[in-house]
Amino acid sequence: MQAQALSPLIGAQVRGVNLETLDDAAFAAVNELFLKHQLLVFKDQQLSPEGQLRFSRRFGELDIHVLAQYNHPEYPEIFVLSNEVKNGVPAGIADGGSYWHSDFAFRECPAKATILNAQTIPAEGGNTLFINMYRAYETLDDAIKAQLDGLKAVHRYRPRNSRADEGTRVVMDAAQLAETPDVEHPIARTHPETGRKALYVHPGMTAEVAGWGAEDSRELLERLFAHCTRPESQYALQWSPGDVVMWDNRCVMHKATTRELPASLRRTIYRTTVMGERPV
Repeated sequence: MQAQALSPLIGAQVRGVNLETLDDAAFAAVNELFLKHQLLVFKDQQLSPEGQLRFSRRFGELDIHVLAQYNHPEYPEIFVLSNEVKNGVPAGIADGGSYWHSDFAFRECPAKATILNAQTIPAEGGNTLFINMYRAYETLDDAIKAQLDGLKAVHRYRPRNSRADEGTRVVMDAAQLAETPDVEHPIARTHPETGRKALYVHPGMTAEVAGWGAEDSRELLERLFAHCTRPESQYALQWSPGDVVMWDNRCVMHKATTRELPASLRRTIYRTTVMGERPV
């Protein structure tokens, strides 16, 4: 197994491993790389849906997405990201994750890991953007770090704002809305395995600072959002056929760009999400 850094910001490209038939020693090495690099891109894979589920479950229990209409018909733990239409029916959600977020931040126990398995990839376009949230926290000045100590933010899985370029176009029904009540998480989150602190606020899901007035809350959050989403802090992953990509939601923020992809360029990816722990 060989790992090569993707960028100075985040991530590693991994070759020489078959995720379909991973033994215990290889899994231990993968988990070590996962904690070290936060984002892993496994090249030249042919990972079946069953293999994706086996690999994903080695990291923990799998969550099932609240937008059940986009779950795989045979494997409900697989959420389908796709702009393809088959027999007049969308094969998956076309614009999922088209905003800065961490997966399932709206749950009491947000996601630990997300694993994406490329099925159909266009020759260009459809990049996924990533931000190292350890670095986002560590590059704050000491006064802001002190201010964040003990603060919590409210996370909400709802349309975030009226901007046309933010948020999915999917309308949730009453039952789905009832499954996603507001939750509060620390703004500065301590990673349970590495002990490092990461900024845990996301423009697409973080609604307000718990217990603060609207104006003060908006001012602080906009400041933090601007800090962590600076262009020089973003890594853009260009997908290739055979890629399996995974990242640590406890210290990584990401954004899809599929909304910018022409419908003529087909893209389908299978996603599994590993449940995490309550943030501290």
